[in-house]
Amino acid sequence: MTEVRALSSGQVARAALVVLLGFLASGVLGVVRTAAYSASFGASAELDIFFGAQRIPELLFTLVAGGALGSAFIPVFTRYLGRSSADAWRLASAVMSWSTAATGLFGLVLAITAPLYMPILIADVPPEYQQLAAHLAQWMLITTVIFSASGLVMGILNAHQQFTLPALAISMYNLGLIFGALVLTRIIPTDSGPFAYASQSGANVYGLAFGAILGALMHLAVQVPGLVRVRAKIRPLLRFDVEGSGHVLRLMLPRVLGLAVTQINFLVNVFFATRMAEGSNSAMNVAWFMMFFALGVIAQSAGTAVFPTLSKLADERDFDGYSGRLADALRGVAFLAIPASVGLIVLGGPVIALLFERGEWTSQATQATAWVLAFFALGMIGHAFLELLSRAFYALGDTRTPVAVGVVSLVANIVLSIVFIQFVGDPSSIERTPAAGLALANSVTTLLEAALLWLLLSRRVLQLPTRRVLGMVTRSGAAALVMGAVVAAAAALLGGQRMIVIVTGCAVLGGIVYFAAAQLFGVHEARSIAASIIRRVIR
Repeated sequence: MTEVRALSSGQVARAALVVLLGFLASGVLGVVRTAAYSASFGASAELDIFFGAQRIPELLFTLVAGGALGSAFIPVFTRYLGRSSADAWRLASAVMSWSTAATGLFGLVLAITAPLYMPILIADVPPEYQQLAAHLAQWMLITTVIFSASGLVMGILNAHQQFTLPALAISMYNLGLIFGALVLTRIIPTDSGPFAYASQSGANVYGLAFGAILGALMHLAVQVPGLVRVRAKIRPLLRFDVEGSGHVLRLMLPRVLGLAVTQINFLVNVFFATRMAEGSNSAMNVAWFMMFFALGVIAQSAGTAVFPTLSKLADERDFDGYSGRLADALRGVAFLAIPASVGLIVLGGPVIALLFERGEWTSQATQATAWVLAFFALGMIGHAFLELLSRAFYALGDTRTPVAVGVVSLVANIVLSIVFIQFVGDPSSIERTPAAGLALANSVTTLLEAALLWLLLSRRVLQLPTRRVLGMVTRSGAAALVMGAVVAAAAALLGGQRMIVIVTGCAVLGGIVYFAAAQLFGVHEARSIAASIIRRVIR
């Protein structure tokens, strides 16, 4: 029998740091990846087509094997590990077998039908680009089968409180994409051969698709040593009568619907953005990446680290420990997410110019992306809290409540998107693209979704320290506003300097001001960090 234990808040924080470093490394590589995309294609129709085609493989992976499977599998697998190792590995074998088989089957259907649905998703572009999008989607659907296995391996390792290799796996995927953007796009000819098409930039967008396949393989390969370390006993077992598999499926189905809601939101954005000024979809994708980079480092790392512990505490009915771990995680995430939101709004333009303004990426594309990013950043704290609150429900074995709330959020997002794009931005301008209205709708609905989940969870777990968390959010918000005002003034004073000077100087100054203001306003996290530093210096 394998002993699985809940981690203390300090241990969760250390595990979150490991995952954070992995997300940070992946995020840095993601910046390099996006810069490589931008240098090769700029904010062009080709890159718009690639991002649109990428949505279909991402949709399939997410629905069949991605977060849906992990959130359903980890609580059940954790419980079985603590009771019967043989039953736990039998469950893992069955789940991996049928998830990869289902992903392969659905992927084949989507690949065959791609020429039918792509012209609907990628409308208002020439037929040859619609055909290109269908071909790209067909190739990238290969990655979903690989990820279905790799995602489950990640869940197995996380259930064993093993976070290092799963954190590295994300970086491996980005390395494959970078290789595709920098190498494959340049060695695959556009004027002859099976992958020829009329390229505007001279680079071949098929290289990005093949880079995605390479990255998926690396994502799986880097985690294999972890399976050896935990003495995994996985074998092909395509059966549905394995004990525990029915429970996983029942938990997974509502989660699939919830993730479908999220992906539909993305498809709605693609639908509207491809009908705006050329480059709007690329600007929106890069802006989303910038926000998601910060979100991954801040919130996804904490959610990944605390989820197995919440599952164990819920299984033991230790709701005092459950509430304490969740509250500590929420406070820590808020302490970082709030200033990150303000920082992206104030410094978005200089950061995007520094990272991406080269090759085919113009200052016009920078302005468009910074404009959209400011509206995405308004919802940062909502996205951050959702990462933790949704996992808090999954740890309780409740995947239905987040789905129900998500469906309401989807309807609200579509309605607000239609409304906001009517008056946010200028339809004739890429610098002030109405895609910002889509970002604003996303932020508003995400904040409301997080608030509703917190309210519903507080009714389930009465010990939730609502005032303690909200008080900390208010004080951190005040400190972040002080930081934003100082950074905006500093950026204006440094306006004639090189971008690296502006970004570096303002980032350092902003960090100092926020930390000092947070201590002044009595934010516990700032004071505990200061005390920890002082103790280390004294030692």
